[in-house]
Amino acid sequence: MPRPVLVAALWGLVLVLGGCRRTDPAPRPPETPEAGASPTAAASSPGAILFVSADTQGYLGPCGCSENMRGGIARAAFQVSEARRGALPVHYVDGGNSLFGEKTLKPGQVPQEELKAKALADAMRMMGLSVRATGPLDDTRGAAFRQGLGLPEVADGAVKLLPAGPRKVGVVAADSPEQLVAASAKARSDGADFVLGLLDAPLEEAQKAAELPGLAVDVLVATRSASELSGEQNRLVKATVPVVAPQSKGRSLVRVDLSYAKAPGSFSLQKGQADLEREVAALEQRTALLDKEINLPGIDPKLKALKQGKRDELVARKQALVSAPPAASPDVNGFTVRFVPLESGLPSLPDAQALVARYDSEVGKLNLAWAKEHGQDCPAPAKGQAGFVGNEPCRSCHEESFPVWEKSKHHHAWETLEEVGKQHHLNCVGCHVTGWEQPDGVCRLDKVAGREDVGCESCHGPGSVHSEEPSADNIIASPGEALCVTCHNPENSPHFDFATYLPRILGPGHGKPLDAASPDKPADERKPAKP
Repeated sequence: MPRPVLVAALWGLVLVLGGCRRTDPAPRPPETPEAGASPTAAASSPGAILFVSADTQGYLGPCGCSENMRGGIARAAFQVSEARRGALPVHYVDGGNSLFGEKTLKPGQVPQEELKAKALADAMRMMGLSVRATGPLDDTRGAAFRQGLGLPEVADGAVKLLPAGPRKVGVVAADSPEQLVAASAKARSDGADFVLGLLDAPLEEAQKAAELPGLAVDVLVATRSASELSGEQNRLVKATVPVVAPQSKGRSLVRVDLSYAKAPGSFSLQKGQADLEREVAALEQRTALLDKEINLPGIDPKLKALKQGKRDELVARKQALVSAPPAASPDVNGFTVRFVPLESGLPSLPDAQALVARYDSEVGKLNLAWAKEHGQDCPAPAKGQAGFVGNEPCRSCHEESFPVWEKSKHHHAWETLEEVGKQHHLNCVGCHVTGWEQPDGVCRLDKVAGREDVGCESCHGPGSVHSEEPSADNIIASPGEALCVTCHNPENSPHFDFATYLPRILGPGHGKPLDAASPDKPADERKPAKP
């Protein structure tokens, strides 16, 4: 069965399991009587659904450097929109640290990052955002900029009550454990039946806060990752109070399903949660293995298509599990906590995808215009230090190395950006040109000519000194893994393996003897490659 047909069939299965789908999906605002919901229907609702995002760090979507990358605000918007097609009230909450990825920006970054934050805010509105907390990564351009986006916020230490059928959900935000305890107590006194806590702290700190006496939250979300790598996985710690930390950079949503008993009362984690987690974890492991195989350099296209089809099937099965209504008991006020990984095989909300496309189109023009008006050339290297000179000086002595490089993906790095219109995106360009923001390198988007692609100096270091006086001591003859992972990092190249990828850029004259392809020649007659 062709892959598009298989994906369509599997997604149809998901929709059957998760609820009927109507055509032309359109986002609806939060479910309140004022927004069009019948007060009678709301009062009799047997439960509610909460979606939570956090630690998005200014990501509208994945970079696209590898296949099957998770994430994207348009995929998140589809999940919320689909849930709103059901009968239950739905609220979308953002935990903060979402608008920007850094606390400080260079002047050249400001136009792009402000435009991206505005696009994220527009997408959140499209998703019917009920309320959001704020963190340091939301105030990169100041509180006035953040407030000017017009999103509904809950201040640290404050409470926001959300109508959820016959119950009320209290959302509390805090930047310290003590503040969280006080705010959760206030939420209960204000009439909240279920309390969602948003703590501006990493998972480990949130775990400690969850054990504090007097804490009155039902679920606690850690809204900030401790480091670049700590946000790579979804984390759920089940204790007296479940603590969750979604995968950073907009790669997953937290989904909390509430089910109501006939009478109000305290909520408890529903039975069957552990079984669900085990089944989802098993599917995730199998998907991860397939991802690694699909991204292997040089994989046979037919084998790759087969593996991709199997991966699509696993994603559909996992999506059915994380979006199907949980089993509920009419005698228990219960809840489940699930992660919704925003996999590449899942649909995007068309309106949200159009919003992202507009950003992609506008930001390149904006960055290029800024570079032409305000850009400055890279500084000259310090006295005695090497600078970047481009590929041509290398060619005069290492002509035999170029045929190997020209067949590699490094030679087409700039072209891959042009194909998707991202050659002027500051988040992307650094790993697709030679010498980005380094002495004698490229510091202006309008002056990239001659430095496109991952050239000789990207791996072997700046070559001005070596070109004037060739020596093995003033060049990196054999680059190691530490240099490669500056671009082939877990975010951009999550399946990178140095030993597997290295042979793809080596060959006769480039890391191997010139006549390495002719093993019948005596070894002492083979000409060694130049460093």
